[in-house]
Amino acid sequence: MPKIVDPDERRRLVAEAIFTIVVRDGLAHASLRNIAEEAGLAVGSVRHYFTNSEEMIQFALRALVDRIGARILAHAELAIAESDREKRRARTTDLLGELLPLDETRYTESAVWLAFATQARTTPKLRPHVRDLYDGTRRLVGKVLTRSRDLGGLADHVDIEVETERLTALLDGLMTNGVIQPDRMTPDLMRTVLDAHLDSIAKI
Repeated sequence: MPKIVDPDERRRLVAEAIFTIVVRDGLAHASLRNIAEEAGLAVGSVRHYFTNSEEMIQFALRALVDRIGARILAHAELAIAESDREKRRARTTDLLGELLPLDETRYTESAVWLAFATQARTTPKLRPHVRDLYDGTRRLVGKVLTRSRDLGGLADHVDIEVETERLTALLDGLMTNGVIQPDRMTPDLMRTVLDAHLDSIAKI
């Protein structure tokens, strides 16, 4: 029985259905009919907002970016404002951990993100959204590093520009391996690697 829901809730259900299908079956299976069925909605009601699956995929990608971005922003405000070194380090680790598949929610988001990023190679309309998240990650990492240096927590030899790219690439690699090889790149190992890297650039 199709659900009777308001427009915002219907869009949320569509996004969640896309995430579920992408993780379970792959992006190729995210058809309008499959998504409507997964969301428990009539195909006609979904067509009222999206004319085809491509529009739904773009919407879901924007929703994904917004969802991750909101959590990151909350952590970033705390980390950047924290003056105590130990507390700032803990908050920074929590902040960067939002970009890694450390639990079921973040695993789903990471798996969906990888699927979208791969699809963007051959789907130009997805590229701006993918680029936004990559650029946002770099800006975030750069701000965290700059704040750490301003507060004397970063080693003198660290080049902010280079380290921004290096740490961003590390996070991307951990996320990718955490999705593709979760039995090997476990949440504990991801945390250990991230902590080791942050130790390597911290002022002793």
